Amino acid sequence: MMRLAVVLWVLSAVACVGRGHPHTEHSKEAQNSDVDSDRSFSVVTSANKDFAYSLYKKLAAHADSEGKNIFYSPVSVSVALAALSVGARGETHRQLFRGLGFDSPELTQADVNQAFQTLLANTVSDEDISEGTAVFVDKLFKPEPEFLNVLKQSYLADGFSVNFTNVFESANTINKYVADKTNGKINKLVENLDERTRMFLVSYIYYKGKWKTPFEAKLTRQDTFTVEENNTVFVQMMNKRDDFETYNDQVLQTTVLHLPLNGSYSVLLLLPENMTVLENGIRPADVTKWLKWMKSWRCDIYVPKFSIKTSYNLNDVLTQMGMPDMFSERADLSGISENLGVSKIVHQATLDVDEVGATAAAVTGIQFTPLSYYEPLVLKFNRPFMVIITERSTESVLFMGKIVNPNI
Repeated sequence: MMRLAVVLWVLSAVACVGRGHPHTEHSKEAQNSDVDSDRSFSVVTSANKDFAYSLYKKLAAHADSEGKNIFYSPVSVSVALAALSVGARGETHRQLFRGLGFDSPELTQADVNQAFQTLLANTVSDEDISEGTAVFVDKLFKPEPEFLNVLKQSYLADGFSVNFTNVFESANTINKYVADKTNGKINKLVENLDERTRMFLVSYIYYKGKWKTPFEAKLTRQDTFTVEENNTVFVQMMNKRDDFETYNDQVLQTTVLHLPLNGSYSVLLLLPENMTVLENGIRPADVTKWLKWMKSWRCDIYVPKFSIKTSYNLNDVLTQMGMPDMFSERADLSGISENLGVSKIVHQATLDVDEVGATAAAVTGIQFTPLSYYEPLVLKFNRPFMVIITERSTESVLFMGKIVNPNI
């Protein structure tokens, strides 16, 4: 029997260009949770951090051979796969939990759902960041009611009924929703929609803020950026001299620059002596160390303006991370409906950095079918570097990537 084409798309976006607003309070659910719930929440958030870096290393292995930039939203992918796990059963569910790092005896599916409900609810009252999901269900498709109920309650899902046999109209409906939720950053998520599609799940994250101390446009000058040996490109290089927090990680042979955004959000720019050493060695504890031990120095910094867009098919990556069954005839998504399998998972992202701040957007789609310098310290990001956008109080990684060429 032919498997139904069920499509799950996950969307995330960040735009660091508007008015900042601190947000560090826990939701009422987290404040009122008992010790066990707090422990489960901690296990899930820790697993999300580990997953972010594991996914990066897989993406880097694929991108390096092609000399491409890397940019993605690990929290977007985590939300997507966690939502998928609600409807997974048997070995498919076990693989998703292992791949996400949720295979702890302390965690049940209900614990994971509650943790993501808390994480998403934390952003509800924050004017700078919004997160949520939406599910688009074909009018003739009847998924398990419990699956939809959990998505609505724990993953804050909006619900829509569409006619997927009308591929043009249903694609426009999804694209309009996506564009509205990302302030136009991603306006064409769906291009070729399979008429056999029975469901679309969209998970989005949108962040808006700006640098605490913006760059002055009059100081921006044309400069060169070394993509690789014997290959340089011209960029618009921003410049600012001020006191900045930095850390020289001798183990990773990397200088870390902290650029705070309004509220509790930050951009970390990582300038390594050897990119391979950094990529192979970086882990969540490093961010904790940097944020704790950074020192303020008078710095003369140079950061390129850039606008990049990335696109990934994550089937192979997630298979390598131990989650192959959802893409095969062995897929068990009977918690959604019988006879379903995932045909592909895609992720798209954009990042724009200028004098005001950074604007980024990302889409994941799952388809079924120390420093010793004289002052001022000069930090010039004129060669490949990594970027992490994080929330400081939780050290949650909203976005992560590597800029190999600012012009592509």
